[in-house]
Amino acid sequence: MRVLTINPGSSSLKLSLLDPDGTLLAEESGPGGAVASLVAGLPRPDAVGIRFVHGGTAFTEPSVVDEKVRRRLRDLADLAPLHQPASLRALEEATQALPDIPIVACFDTAFHATLPEAAATYALPAAWRERFGLRRYGFHGLSFSYAARRAGELLGGVPPRMLICHLGSGASLCAVADGVSVDTTMGFTPLEGLVMGTRPGSIDPGIPMWLIKHGMAPPDIERGLERESGLRGLTGTPDMREIRKRAEARDVPALAALDVYHHRLRACAAAMAASLGGLDALVFTGGVGEHDTAVRERLGADLAFLGVRVDTARNAAASGDTDITAPGAAARTLVIRAREDLEIATGVRRALA
Repeated sequence: MRVLTINPGSSSLKLSLLDPDGTLLAEESGPGGAVASLVAGLPRPDAVGIRFVHGGTAFTEPSVVDEKVRRRLRDLADLAPLHQPASLRALEEATQALPDIPIVACFDTAFHATLPEAAATYALPAAWRERFGLRRYGFHGLSFSYAARRAGELLGGVPPRMLICHLGSGASLCAVADGVSVDTTMGFTPLEGLVMGTRPGSIDPGIPMWLIKHGMAPPDIERGLERESGLRGLTGTPDMREIRKRAEARDVPALAALDVYHHRLRACAAAMAASLGGLDALVFTGGVGEHDTAVRERLGADLAFLGVRVDTARNAAASGDTDITAPGAAARTLVIRAREDLEIATGVRRALA
């Protein structure tokens, strides 16, 4: 089965066409809303898989899209306002461009359906939790699922206690025990956890309430949290590469932003390791995780007390899927290229089997 995967970002699209053994036959990328024009340049697929950030409690497996599924997906849109509307738009465009091809929705939240209740439950009134489904869902599950499986291939078996760091414009960590998600840093929405490109990560929940009491409108607060916070709020840019350049020139806001970023990253990584009871492997993936040697070096040093040691030369030369573990380290450290397209294609075939 030849599968076309569609990975919508908040303002961009990436399409990949994969043959049955996972070989990449063709790929296209472009702005949001360009599914029809991008599909026109690709060979015809047998099935389509679309990444959806939020599946709520309704979707814990890839799901063939019908009208009932479409309605439920629309109901989840306000939980991931940067991403879900883009996926819904891609779904409509793919349906129009390929009307007789089955479409499967694949969910970032699904990998975290295994979270134990202690990790998934917010200490909120029961009436709120039951009425609104308030719980920790977790995200980046397609990336985590692929990275866990790929780490097992590289190491000759999935490590019992693995911390996966998906670091990009959006960022989260996942504690993986024997291949299963047991804790993660994102929660009800993709705002919780690490400092990100435009999102603040975890903040005091009293801050939005205080701002509302002092005259700010909820839509303005939402926009600020989704699009104007994180690294952008600290430096004016969400681009880690630009911040690195400024830091090398001893720009004070850039240096301070990196300290804030790493303070939260170190604390969250240690918390994930505590959920696992130790660490056998540390995995970096995502745009920053794959390409920023300094982030890997600094977190490796921060986690030295857990047996992590990064080899400086291997780290500097890392390209693609690479082992950057220093000799004698108790925990292995890997860099794994993010391949959500392969995970989506696997989900499509499973759903249509």
